[in-house]
Amino acid sequence: MSENRSEKMVQQSRRRVGVFGWGVVAPGCDDVDSFREKLYQGGSWLESFEEFGPSNFLVGKPDFDLEKYHPWIDERFPPNRFRQLQSKMGLTTLMAVGSFIQALEQNPGIEETLQELGNAAHVYVGTGLGDLPTISEVALTADKAQRNWDAFWAHPDNCPARAAFDAGDARPDTLSELPDHPESLPVADQEEARITWNKYWAAQSSKLKEYLVESREIEGVNVVGEVESNKTSVIRGKMKKAAQLRKDWGVPEEPWNAISPNLLWNIHSSVATQITMMGKITGPSFSPVAACSTFGVALKLGMDAIQRGEAEAVVIGASDPPPHPMVVGAFNAARVLSNDGDVSKPLTGLRGTHISGGSCVWIIGDLEKMTARGFTPIGMEPIGVGLTSDADHIIPPSEEGPTASIHSALCSADAKVEEVTSWDLHCTATPGDFLEVQNARKLFPEDILMTARKGTFGHGMGVCGGWELTAQMIAGEEGQVAPTSLEDAELNSQISDIHGNFLLGDSVNLPEGLAGKLSMGVGGINACVISRPWASEKNPEVR
Repeated sequence: MSENRSEKMVQQSRRRVGVFGWGVVAPGCDDVDSFREKLYQGGSWLESFEEFGPSNFLVGKPDFDLEKYHPWIDERFPPNRFRQLQSKMGLTTLMAVGSFIQALEQNPGIEETLQELGNAAHVYVGTGLGDLPTISEVALTADKAQRNWDAFWAHPDNCPARAAFDAGDARPDTLSELPDHPESLPVADQEEARITWNKYWAAQSSKLKEYLVESREIEGVNVVGEVESNKTSVIRGKMKKAAQLRKDWGVPEEPWNAISPNLLWNIHSSVATQITMMGKITGPSFSPVAACSTFGVALKLGMDAIQRGEAEAVVIGASDPPPHPMVVGAFNAARVLSNDGDVSKPLTGLRGTHISGGSCVWIIGDLEKMTARGFTPIGMEPIGVGLTSDADHIIPPSEEGPTASIHSALCSADAKVEEVTSWDLHCTATPGDFLEVQNARKLFPEDILMTARKGTFGHGMGVCGGWELTAQMIAGEEGQVAPTSLEDAELNSQISDIHGNFLLGDSVNLPEGLAGKLSMGVGGINACVISRPWASEKNPEVR
């Protein structure tokens, strides 16, 4: 029995993985075809960020319109599904759905196969940031509603204790921890003090307590009898009575009723679960969250599931929201963002990176089984992924962590360092670029071709590795590595002293050999991917 188990493990380890579909939403690109076209045009895809008003920030704004997928959705779902998606889902999830639909197009029939596979079709699509725009919008609405609510009940007409205090009739010993009166403070402090002042008096309002008693009576009605037939009428009855209660009292909307349920529909897992719903995929799904290494982590998890025999096909990927003031401001405060109105390119002035948003979704599968079904692999063959943690610092990478991930990827690919001939850097146009190149050169020879693409499309948190890997895979199809926005004269002198073979503003032939890609995430999460070209561009038979 032990020999059979050992033989089975060997067979599983030999399973090979192919990419059978991909979709992209990126700065200025609404699909993978426009992504491919823009790659070979070169230049930068960044533009001005206007959310602060005029500013010096440049960002990568994804080009996305759900309307493009309206016919596809209407062919498969009731007419109201498209409207539901528009009203309930944020762009983070919608862009992932759009990229998934694109990914189905490379191999007709793969949509039905994903459905037929049942538990053997998985979905691992993650996010680095989640749907911050929806979170921000809900938070601002909740804050405004709470302020209005407190101000209403703090007014002397609605708070007898406040009325007595204003009239000088309240004894000081009856008022515990009375906050400073807003008008007793400097003007700059009055707004925040007024929030505290109103919250205090709202809590003292006996009329608010009466209101809440009446509200409890309405909300305390149970569903009785037949659950399915009666639950809707009970809910509607509560809503009608609650609206009448608000009207009778003349109150503003309660803060708990002002908060949109869209906050729940757009939690981190929604990028994966919506794909399962739109694709009618019934296998397991979840959303890995691994900062800038999210895509590489998703790929590793998907390949492992295939090699274990648990999955025949896995939808993997990452999606992040369009640039948002919260994200731009946070990155700026962390001193890793450029703010001078010019494109900050990796390997040059090291002034900082640029925030971008979008999505990238692949369909990967068991090479033997998927080709037997008639599907054709695209791009290159991912043959190894290595994951490690620095266990050191939240931002600057260590030498040991990324290096260990490279060794792990090479080991899983059964490859040697000298077989790797092209290497895509994580470089973010920060001082870490120097360390990354220096560490890479301790492993790889001087003739290895290095690319760095965040000067082209910026830094999507979880999705950046997906864009960069897709660009690398496209080079495998085209036989040409797309140019970067880098110019030789811009190279940081200390970096150019370490390595001299960086891809600049012109395409070059893809070197024969393996391609490597390193991602290094906030918190020290590292993902290294090793890929190899198919034997023939026109006839991608496995080799």
